[in-house]
Amino acid sequence: MYYFDEIKGFQPTCPQEEGDKRIMMEYISQYPDTILTRTCTLGHLTGSSMIFNPKRDKVLMIYHKIYRSWSWTGGHADGEEDLLQVAMREAREETGVEYLRPLTGLFALDVLPVWGHWKRGSYVSAHMHLNLTYLLEASEKESLRIKEDENSGVAWIPIEDLKDYVTEPDMLPVYEKMIRGGLALS
Repeated sequence: MYYFDEIKGFQPTCPQEEGDKRIMMEYISQYPDTILTRTCTLGHLTGSSMIFNPKRDKVLMIYHKIYRSWSWTGGHADGEEDLLQVAMREAREETGVEYLRPLTGLFALDVLPVWGHWKRGSYVSAHMHLNLTYLLEASEKESLRIKEDENSGVAWIPIEDLKDYVTEPDMLPVYEKMIRGGLALS
């Protein structure tokens, strides 16, 4: 189980990640057969990415229809054990960018609440995303494309303006943690 080794070997950098790592390990031990799928309705693994331009002064984000906010890219594992591949697949699908370069291995762990919502005509009950985050790089010259069933915008956002775009206040500290990491790699 690639994801298990990756999470187990992850070295938390703050109390939030220490607690979230414990929670993830508990979920994995309780739901080993379904943790990679949405059939684990209490919570399941997801892979996300913060995508930087080479100058590290902008991040590529999508306007997420469910959350009604500018957001990072990411999504469900849907059975895939390599969450970096999940994060890269989702980034390509949601932005249209083809060439993505990983800047790190697993960068962060976050247990994120997902409130109940409607998706494709069905109600999805509240649950947790056990999220693994990776930092990626892409060129601003690549063509961008909206994934109409999930987002209504794709844009390079100047890091200094991010607070003006993100309307989910609980996500700002998560994004700021990723941005600090990306800037440290400059």
